[in-house]
This record gives sequence, C-alpha cells and structure tokens, in this order.
Amino acid sequence: MAEVVRWDWVERHADDIVRHSVEHLQLVGASLALAVAVALPLAIAVRNRRAPYVAVNALAGALYTVPSLAMFAFLLALVGIGFQPAVIALALYSLQMIIRNAVVGLRGVPAPVREAARGMGLTPWQTLVRVELPLALPAIMAGVRLAAVSTVGIATIAVYIGGGGLGVLIVNDGIQRALFTTPIIVGAVVATVMAIAIDLLLVGLERVLTPWQRARRAA
Repeated sequence: MAEVVRWDWVERHADDIVRHSVEHLQLVGASLALAVAVALPLAIAVRNRRAPYVAVNALAGALYTVPSLAMFAFLLALVGIGFQPAVIALALYSLQMIIRNAVVGLRGVPAPVREAARGMGLTPWQTLVRVELPLALPAIMAGVRLAAVSTVGIATIAVYIGGGGLGVLIVNDGIQRALFTTPIIVGAVVATVMAIAIDLLLVGLERVLTPWQRARRAA
C-alpha cells in the first residue's frame, strides 16, 4: 500500500504550500474585515427595531443558505474571476453570524447602565461607543470567531473562480489528479491549523479589549 502522505512531494512543493497558505489568509482576512464593516453598522441600526432586525436577519440567513458554488458562479457573472468575487461571497456568508451575535450583545446591555450613561450627560452616540459596544464586545467577538472559523473552510472553494488559497492544493493538485491524497491532506491540515490559530488569536484580542472581564474573573 502506497504511503498516504508523500513527504518528498511536500518538500518539493514547500514554497507552493506557503504561497497558497498566505493567499488563504488574505481571503479570510479581507472577507472577515468586509463582513464586520457591513454587519456591525447593520446590527447597530436594527438593534432596537424588531421588524427591521427580523428582515435583516432573514436576508442574511437566506444568503447563508445559498450553495457556495452557486454563490461563486453568480458573483463570477457580476464581478469577474479572481480574488474579489471570492472575498464578497465569503463576506456574505459571514453576515448572519456577526449580525445576530452583535444584536444579542447590544440588547443585553442592562437598561440601568444606559440610563446611568444618559444621566452623566452622554449623547446617544457617546453611550453607544463608550458603553454599549464595549459591553457587547464579548458577544460580537463570539460571532466574529464563528465567522472566521467557518470562512477558513468555505474559502477552499474559492479555487473554482480563481481565488487561490488552499483549495488549489486540495482540488487542483489532489482531487483533479486521480485523488492524489498528499496535497489533499496537506491542504486540510493547514486549513485546520489555520482555523484554530485564528480562533486563538481572536480570543487573545478579546481579552486585550475587555480587561474588565479578566478583573471580574480574578475577583
């Protein structure tokens, strides 16, 4: 029985593995940034409005249910081939997770806290920025973490529209070459490690941005 992983192939293609890993990180980073930039303002806008929230959440949920290949094909016709349509598609898939968690976090801010902020003379904008968003940050970060881990996996499909990434190893070098297992395993392992690393990085970022959480746990 042949070896499952041919280490000689890994050694010969080390540069390609690194390059596709960097491309994958770029896909994940760009799409996640775009998703947060769209989802967070939407969550803020609908947090206290039931009907608009239901509509936005339903739309984001509908986008999430669209099969990835169909989504990529649709954007391919609109935007063209390459990195850009892949980022847009991945961002659309992340919207619901971020919007839902952000709204839950913002709605979870206690009313007495808001009233105290208003009593101190803070404007609605200042209350949002200084009080509501910081207190909602753990819930927001939970949504971002879910979106990030999900995006790492979905991004492997970007190879079908020329988006690059680890899908090149899995699909082009593996599946399309009579199921050559080595690049498939390498791509899957790197994607898994990447998802775990990104999640841990976001956990660390949350801890830095919410020092009061650490103080509460220490107490």
